[in-house]
Amino acid sequence: MKSTLLNGIICAMVTPFDDQQKINLEATKNLIEQLLQNKINGIFILGTNGEFHVMSNEEKLSFADFVVQTVKHKVPVFVGTGSNSTQETIELSQKMEKIGVDALSIITPFLVPITQNELVEHYKRIAASVSIPVILYNIPKNTGISIAVESVTKLAQVKNIIGIKDSSGNIDNIINYIQVTKEYDFSVLSGSDSLILKALKAGATGAIASTSNLLSKIDVGIYNDFCIGNMEEAEKNNSQLNS
Repeated sequence: MKSTLLNGIICAMVTPFDDQQKINLEATKNLIEQLLQNKINGIFILGTNGEFHVMSNEEKLSFADFVVQTVKHKVPVFVGTGSNSTQETIELSQKMEKIGVDALSIITPFLVPITQNELVEHYKRIAASVSIPVILYNIPKNTGISIAVESVTKLAQVKNIIGIKDSSGNIDNIINYIQVTKEYDFSVLSGSDSLILKALKAGATGAIASTSNLLSKIDVGIYNDFCIGNMEEAEKNNSQLNS
């Protein structure tokens, strides 16, 4: 049976900053409260949308701790810890685990091309270094590296690698990931908001959606209506999202 941790709409939350480029904790708290009120299924911080690339590890850890304390286990908290260095990713991931996040999202290395074998080994080492779940993150337009279907098949067999966020923008890629991981406890999530409903129809368990920062009611509505078979309302919400 597949884990339910990755079911539903997970908000790819922005990191609020003030005019001095400091993290705005009050705005963060207000956003979290709004998301919880709108029945979001999870909160994903320090991803591409959360501008992890401009934050120090100290800022990341402090922000993650604040989010975990604010959410208070009402929904799962996912945190991005990926970097170009396997060891740096491991060290940050272990610190995040101690803070109490529910799972880690690991973007592929970027800037420097690597082979698929190197990528698989990168992920395996990170997963082995922690006891909490790990989610692969595929966003090739930003990183220049795409996680091959064959690599996902191998990584889906690692016990605590439980899913992938695919932000390729290609529904066929999502479908291929779903097809090769059906026999494993592994979930595929859409990272492209325009594909949420198409991905659900194809067998995805949900989405990690950036639009949920502002349109969480619509995103959650698509998922909930799909789950109960109310396709007319799901299509209506989907049209509104993509208008």
